[in-house]
Amino acid sequence: MTNDHNRPTTVNLAFTGASGAQYGLRLLQCLVSAGCRVNVMVSRAAQVVIATETDLKLPGTPPAMQETLSAYAGAESGQVLVFGREDWFAPPASGSGEKAPLVVCPCSTGTLSALATGASNNLIERAGDVALKERRTLILVPREAPFSEVHLENMLKLTRMGAVIMPASPGFYHKPQSLEDLVDFIVARILDHLNLPQDLMPRWGEARAEDKRKG
Repeated sequence: MTNDHNRPTTVNLAFTGASGAQYGLRLLQCLVSAGCRVNVMVSRAAQVVIATETDLKLPGTPPAMQETLSAYAGAESGQVLVFGREDWFAPPASGSGEKAPLVVCPCSTGTLSALATGASNNLIERAGDVALKERRTLILVPREAPFSEVHLENMLKLTRMGAVIMPASPGFYHKPQSLEDLVDFIVARILDHLNLPQDLMPRWGEARAEDKRKG
């Protein structure tokens, strides 16, 4: 059961330079499909990763990037907004802005470090700092292997601050048949933590509970 009152109408989504651009792009599609407004932030390294891992080529300016991502996600006009790396007047940059959750997907280990130490050298880092200080939902999706002691210490520190660390490590108990199924596994978990409806993946035990209700 979910509570509609707890469902976000706006989600802040940041792409950073870790591998796993497909997770963030699929999440963007699902957020748009769920009717959310999405404030998007893209690091320079993320642009390189997206171009390397996918067929999507993002232009260099926020307005052009906004047009490209809106078309990619099938968004309505104004549903997806892209903010520049130093746009300090963007809603995610201040605690007095809209109280929206932040998902960093994928999340580089450099971004983990910046958030763990309170750095605010760009909009993504500032948005994370705001989420932490305001006790808002902050979901970080790192994709690295193996993790160094520094990485693990930063994750532990951020977890203690209230962030959710969700490594891009899909499970296999749903018997995936494609790469898309593996991507959807992680995206479904993110949507669950955002309290947004999703039909990408059945929740554990749903089939068993349904059998018990019927029998």
